[in-house]
Amino acid sequence: MQTKKIPISEIKVGDLILVKPGEKIATDGVVVEGESFVDESMITGEPMPNFKKKGDWVIGGTINKDGVLIFEAKKVGKETMLSQIIKLVEQAQASKAPIQRFADIVSSYFVPTVLMLSIITFVFWYFFTSTNNLITAMLNAISVLIIACPCAMGLATPTAVMVGTGLGAENGILIKDVSSLELLGKVKALVFDKTGTLTYGKPNVLDILLKNQDSKFTLRIGGQIDNSKLKIIQIACSLEKLSSHPIAQAVVKKAKELKLQSLKVSKFKSLSGFGVEGEILGKNYYVGKLLKEEDDFLEAKKAKEAGKTVVYVYEEKKVLGALVVADRIKNEAHQLIDNLKNMGIEVYMVTGDNRQTALAVGKEIGISEKNIFAQVLPKDKEKIVKEIKKNLGGKIVAFVGDGVNDAPVLASSDIGIALSTGTDVAMETASVTIVNKNLLTILKAINLSKKTIKTIKLNLFWAFFYNVILIPVAMAGKINPILASAAMAFSSVSVVSSSLLLKRAKI
Repeated sequence: MQTKKIPISEIKVGDLILVKPGEKIATDGVVVEGESFVDESMITGEPMPNFKKKGDWVIGGTINKDGVLIFEAKKVGKETMLSQIIKLVEQAQASKAPIQRFADIVSSYFVPTVLMLSIITFVFWYFFTSTNNLITAMLNAISVLIIACPCAMGLATPTAVMVGTGLGAENGILIKDVSSLELLGKVKALVFDKTGTLTYGKPNVLDILLKNQDSKFTLRIGGQIDNSKLKIIQIACSLEKLSSHPIAQAVVKKAKELKLQSLKVSKFKSLSGFGVEGEILGKNYYVGKLLKEEDDFLEAKKAKEAGKTVVYVYEEKKVLGALVVADRIKNEAHQLIDNLKNMGIEVYMVTGDNRQTALAVGKEIGISEKNIFAQVLPKDKEKIVKEIKKNLGGKIVAFVGDGVNDAPVLASSDIGIALSTGTDVAMETASVTIVNKNLLTILKAINLSKKTIKTIKLNLFWAFFYNVILIPVAMAGKINPILASAAMAFSSVSVVSSSLLLKRAKI
């Protein structure tokens, strides 16, 4: 077979495309030859790569890990899944209408009303009073205008927003627009992506299991005699360090944490879709999937039932034990969920991962089973959020995510909250970005919104109260323009001072 390089734009449906290890898959298609693990995290958000063989579907933009694949292009250009995600983002952003603020509505009526009252004041004092004095009529009419303009009501919202967004930035909360700042405090449901949001997004070795707890192996590690569990991780590390699989990287990382030295491996083989094997110290070892059902044991079964990935370690075709690998839940996730519930906010989780794993994570951090949606495609996340909003009677629903696959729903939700540890497209699409890595900052963002809106309402009340009291006094001729100027300035200063007090608020 002859191969040649061509631009992606020239790929046509039906073309056969060769993908080497580490290369990106150019477009959507079906594998016709070869086997390999493919990292689809940019689309699905899940850290574990998927094993692809003949007949399996591959997605453009994903990364081929360790094998060679030949696939037939089935969708190109605007028809690919990645292009569809981009299209959804653009549509969602275009359809996002700005919220009409209360102050704008009041101002649209207030300004012409003040002008009419000023004219009425002039007419009354000039034509219907005994003074019949042009200067008196003009001074009283001007006093009405000065009292109301520039109006403290016009400063009530922007000053509070400016201080609120600044306070947010100091606490690691970047708010893109005023509408989001207002809506955050009204959120009635938060929908979380799982991988990279509630979890760290990388596989980790969580436990080391022995098939026979009574068995005692001795192996010289770093000059000292250590236990059988360390032997298992050392054997696994020695083999897995020769593999590029993410699980292999997790095993090697764990061995480094335990300061274990890898052993010399000979006759190494990578068994596509199963694991790796090789010879160590004259014995044959295998690390990977369970080879025979009778080799399984209780602790490993429990780990699998809990949604964890179990990697078995064999010595001369006999199971020594297993490594439990999973994406670790963030330390503060449980506290976040508890606090949200205490605030009366419904919590949901949407993930592309399998239901067993999703339920295990949900159970550990306190999300109800009925509020968990698993094996969800990126295009369906938006539908689920809309359905949740409908079930809540149209109340405000926010989505928290971090990946490219979350971009459409981040754009279309009432509020999209992105984590700065995620992708650039997610942060660009979201209306709120959490800059630090702490999930509890979401609680601060909600509290910031509530305090900012409270300040705005207080400012509007005092500004409106001031006008309601003093405009009639000015119309009655009891305030001259000099006093009106002083009163107007005092009202503006009081509103600005009220907003500045927000800077001291604890969120």
